[in-house]
Amino acid sequence: MDVLLSFGAALLSLRLAGPLARQRRWAWAGGLLAFAAAAAAMAWGAAHGWDAPSFRVYYLAGALLSAPLLGIGSLTLAGRRWAAPLGLAYAGLAVGIATAMPLHGAFGGTDVPRAQDHVDTYARVVAIAASSLGAIAVVTVAVLTRRRRPLRNALVVAAVAAAAAASALTQTAVAAAAACFALAAGLLYAAVSAPERQRRAVSPVSTTMSSSKSAR
Repeated sequence: MDVLLSFGAALLSLRLAGPLARQRRWAWAGGLLAFAAAAAAMAWGAAHGWDAPSFRVYYLAGALLSAPLLGIGSLTLAGRRWAAPLGLAYAGLAVGIATAMPLHGAFGGTDVPRAQDHVDTYARVVAIAASSLGAIAVVTVAVLTRRRRPLRNALVVAAVAAAAAASALTQTAVAAAAACFALAAGLLYAAVSAPERQRRAVSPVSTTMSSSKSAR
């Protein structure tokens, strides 16, 4: 069951990343690709046992990239032009950390390895800080723009909550974690597809008529 749910979550996340990329929501598409990679690593570990390469992929996608990319996506949506280059620079840093970090201890079981048993403090601090800042960015943008896009913001915040639940559940319930990854992917896709609240446009003709009526 763990293998099937994790594999299904990976396929769903990968499938939904395409439409986001076509809409040029690059950061959110990258977030879904991160969900897909993390879920695929979980499926591999549940089926064949964990090893160092699969754990590196899981740590990069799940711990270092998923929440920060959602935060970058929210900042980009809010019109912060500096968010895109910042996200690109951080993604490069994350890949470098995951590639170069030394791993300690032995792998081989089907349970998701605990980061504190295999990863040095520096990589764990970066993951915690980046994920926290990404979540704060999502919530802050959602609060500041809640009147313009209430439904979209609520769905994005729910996606971050589902991703956080997935990260927390990987140590105890892999199937539930995979379901949360799939839920996060679906919520994020729904958020982008949700319509924004449009302000009612006032035409010059109606403005003139209103002025003439008030003058009478």
